Amino acid sequence: MLIFLAVLVSLIIILLVYGVVIYNRLVSLKHAVSQAWSNIDVLLKQRHDELPKLVEVCKRYMKFEQDTLEKVMKARSSVFQAQQQGDIGRLGMAEGQLRQGLMNLFAVAENYPELKADQSFRHLETRISQLEEAIADRREFYNASVNRNNVRIEQFPDILIARWLGFLPGKLLEFSAEEKSDVNLEPLFG
Repeated sequence: MLIFLAVLVSLIIILLVYGVVIYNRLVSLKHAVSQAWSNIDVLLKQRHDELPKLVEVCKRYMKFEQDTLEKVMKARSSVFQAQQQGDIGRLGMAEGQLRQGLMNLFAVAENYPELKADQSFRHLETRISQLEEAIADRREFYNASVNRNNVRIEQFPDILIARWLGFLPGKLLEFSAEEKSDVNLEPLFG
């Protein structure tokens, strides 16, 4: 009887320790997802601050391209709203619209040699392009973090603890079909 009790107590202790280890790994993954999102958030805010400067520089030269400038600012606003609400799905769609608007803006700027020669424009174009690349890198890292988290909370025996303690799957930052396809520049030059 004493041996049975010792084995039972040992088994309970092992299960508790194993449960704590699983819990700690799940917490670590959850915070990795949060950190990855925070990295994206910082870059989005930096780009958010740069876009009005770019639009102001462009306004000086592009008097007949107000529609292009307005689309960029509207998309910027949509990204900011989705970001503030933490709506990853809406953010992915808004990001696609903003990237499309920026590509259109940079393509239209080719028609304005004075604008292309403006030092402020060149600086902002370079800065925003660098931010776009950094955001793309961070999105990839974020999605990898979310994927690791989601796989882990679905694996046995982690799923038992994850469900019991309310660990939820993360949402991938996915892109619209427009963002994945090539840009059609024909309407801008046709």
